[in-house]
Amino acid sequence: MAELLPGRRDTVTAKHRGEIMASTTLERPEKFEIGRVFNNSFAVIGRNIGLCVGLALLFSGLPAIILRLWSQPQIDAVLQGDPGAAADPSMMFQNSWITVITGLLSFVFALLLQSALVRATIEDLNGKRPTFGDCIQIAIRNLLPTLGIGLLVGLGVGLASIALLVPGIILWLGWCVAVPVLIQERLGVFGSMSRSRVLTKGNRWPLFGLFLILMVIAMVIQWVMLAVIVMFGGIIADVAAALVSTVLSMVLSVATAVSYVELRQVKEGTSVEELSQIFS
Repeated sequence: MAELLPGRRDTVTAKHRGEIMASTTLERPEKFEIGRVFNNSFAVIGRNIGLCVGLALLFSGLPAIILRLWSQPQIDAVLQGDPGAAADPSMMFQNSWITVITGLLSFVFALLLQSALVRATIEDLNGKRPTFGDCIQIAIRNLLPTLGIGLLVGLGVGLASIALLVPGIILWLGWCVAVPVLIQERLGVFGSMSRSRVLTKGNRWPLFGLFLILMVIAMVIQWVMLAVIVMFGGIIADVAAALVSTVLSMVLSVATAVSYVELRQVKEGTSVEELSQIFS
């Protein structure tokens, strides 16, 4: 296997190679399996726990805490200064702008996290040791196109959901691996979205099941966190909520990247080695 991977780092240990072979099916699987995606996702996180948590804290946890600490006092000051401020159009406009700015910044950081973890996941599945600096570099380099994909997907799914929820879900499932396609295959915004629809065709129900399970787990954790917020409130609740969001974002991003690899193996028989050669 090492001969097929030019430039493979010498730091990869025999144990790590064994784990890769155990968690990554190099022969073409017959169908997309949720269980295999779960196993490979948590295997990737387990082998790179420091890197994954570090990236998640950088692009999700810390920004969430900082934005929360920045925006909430301003909103509280406006509302506490005047009991009728909530009904004042100018105050409502100011609060809306604060919400929009924090929402956009959170959206950008979420895209950076997904791009960085896509890179880390593919590198790991290829038997390499992903590095913090390399993942950040890839994320920043692809920020504008990933932002374009994020905005187009959000707009398309939002408009489709206005008419009916199901078309919105179908569109989202069709585009759910567009960012991994962009990072790996460098097809541009529209090319990546089109390629994502091709890869997900015929496997959208399993993908729906995968993300539904993740969302249910997220909801359960958030309900538990709601009790913490009610009990403690203040900065403790903000930090706890940010940490939960960090973990969920990390798992979802890695699972999306693993799903992309799984889809390529199922539909095209593409090995992880062939995926890695795009970066060589």
